[in-house]
Amino acid sequence: MASGIFAVLDDIAALMDDVAVASKVATQKTAGILGDDLAVNAEKATGFLASRELPVLWAITKGSFLNKLIIVPIALLLNSFFPILIKYILILGGLYLAYEGAEKIIEFIFHKSKKGSEVIEEDKTETIDEKVKVRSAITTDFILSIEIVIIALGTVLNESLTIQILTVSVVAFLATIGVYGIVALIVRMDDAGYKLIKKSNNKGFFYSLGNGLVKALPIVIKLLGFVGTIALVLVAGGIFAHNIDYFHHFLPQLPSIVKEALLGLTAGLIVVLLLSSVKKVFGVKAH
Repeated sequence: MASGIFAVLDDIAALMDDVAVASKVATQKTAGILGDDLAVNAEKATGFLASRELPVLWAITKGSFLNKLIIVPIALLLNSFFPILIKYILILGGLYLAYEGAEKIIEFIFHKSKKGSEVIEEDKTETIDEKVKVRSAITTDFILSIEIVIIALGTVLNESLTIQILTVSVVAFLATIGVYGIVALIVRMDDAGYKLIKKSNNKGFFYSLGNGLVKALPIVIKLLGFVGTIALVLVAGGIFAHNIDYFHHFLPQLPSIVKEALLGLTAGLIVVLLLSSVKKVFGVKAH
């Protein structure tokens, strides 16, 4: 009896060891997209009132966990029965990311200064706007999560189903915890800075550090906004280049990052143009 229990424990230990090795490889493979995921979601989780930053971030984090709970089993099932569908799902997701990136670029280029009445009107609709931003962040996270899960799954295709399930689940969990944990630290930089200033009696190293954190936050947010927008376009372009044969061999003389940027931006501008035309035809107001 005892020997049977030890045999089971030995099997579990061996399985966990295999999962740990597979998870390490999968995490390394997804490092690039995790960096993009961090930049995109950090940008989307900023720009709220200080009192709403953590509640909004928690709402997005819960949405991200729900995304993973939906995506992981569906990805495993599709990989087993309809693997070709994964490619088309990725391409559709790439179009959405390209659209978001192109829309942000257009908004930045043609941005108009807001009048006082427009600012007052925005204050009145702040709660609605927050919900819209949270939904947008969760939707973007869903698309990025699909790519993270599929890349992780691709590293363990030759392993048993048990190792596939555990490895993909571990990577998905770590992706959410890691990304949104770092985002939480970023959005609370100013609070940490103010606390350091208060404890330092306005002098010394901690005063300088706290003051630096407070001053750095607006710069970091702007940088994240820029990096996040570029990441959206690059991730979309990468999806097109890796999943559409024509684009995979398109302009081979160009560096991959330039080609992916061109593909993502072009696709995004086309989608923006199509959706704008549809909105004008049907009289739908842009969000």
